[in-house]
Amino acid sequence: MTHPSLAALDDAKWTFATRRVDRACLAGLDTDFAKAQPGDLILAQVESLGQHRRVQLASGRPSNIYPGDLVVMACGARYAPDQFEGLAEIDPNGADLLAGGGCIGRMVARNERIKPATRLLPLGRCLDHAGQAVNLAQFALPRVQYPADIPVIFVLGTAMNSGKTLATAQLALGLRRAGYTVAALKGTGTGAFGDVNEYADTGAHWVADFTDAGMVTTYREPLNRVKAGLDLLLAHAAHQGCQIAVVEIADGLFQRETGALIADPWLRNRMAGLVFACGDAVAAAGGVAELAQHGLRPDALTGLLSCSPMAVAEAQAATGIPVLRKDDLADPAEANVFALRAFGADRMVA
Repeated sequence: MTHPSLAALDDAKWTFATRRVDRACLAGLDTDFAKAQPGDLILAQVESLGQHRRVQLASGRPSNIYPGDLVVMACGARYAPDQFEGLAEIDPNGADLLAGGGCIGRMVARNERIKPATRLLPLGRCLDHAGQAVNLAQFALPRVQYPADIPVIFVLGTAMNSGKTLATAQLALGLRRAGYTVAALKGTGTGAFGDVNEYADTGAHWVADFTDAGMVTTYREPLNRVKAGLDLLLAHAAHQGCQIAVVEIADGLFQRETGALIADPWLRNRMAGLVFACGDAVAAAGGVAELAQHGLRPDALTGLLSCSPMAVAEAQAATGIPVLRKDDLADPAEANVFALRAFGADRMVA
């Protein structure tokens, strides 16, 4: 492989996951892909288009991609049952675009309903002036001396696309309308601008996700690092003057990091409210039962099931928990109920 030129980075499309990177820190490239670690910046060339025909740019807009385009992404894993599972590995002979937000790795599983991954040819691993790999962790938000103790309403769900992001955004909207200074945060998942843009559209005072804590993805990251990232975001929310935070946790209850979080005392200690997004009444009943195994009980159900009056009635009968539609979550009176409960909540949930 021809050793790539540093000038190639100027011609490349820089993805959402790289938006915090100070490009002045980049001084070279190498092709030692066997040493690539999660978060390392990789320059790659589009070889063939598959599922992803666009990438999300650091500027905040989508961009079509074409064979021959140069793209800067971060090495990372992905867990998305509706799309791919992938590992943070870079094969010099070809890699996969695991997520349009800028995650490059090796696909190991694919949902049969979608196309194969867009294929990429890795050209170089980005290096700094000391010859070390440039990693997203270097550009994470700095530590601040604010305690990460503002009330947190967590949004969990049964699976991808169960309605978690919409619920997070709508509850943030309702809290803002009720007069609170609110943070809307994505705690886990794979970096993409869709969720944070949806949060920002609500007028939430401060919006961030785990990429701001230096991770392109939280899949296969140590639990302590995931928790440290959440604490960092919450500390910055407090530093920004937020009174309350709504935090979305990606995927379903059985996903590796989500399962570890709900079983960990950290989440129970931080939780001042819980919204659970479900696709139907059976999922609601099963999810509520699973959460109960960890001493957790949602304050409300929401998600796709809230679109159907029949599903709502079934879920409420099965669980005894109210179901809220998106308009309910955005209602300042309803959101204020969450806030008052959160400010008075005993964070140690039995």
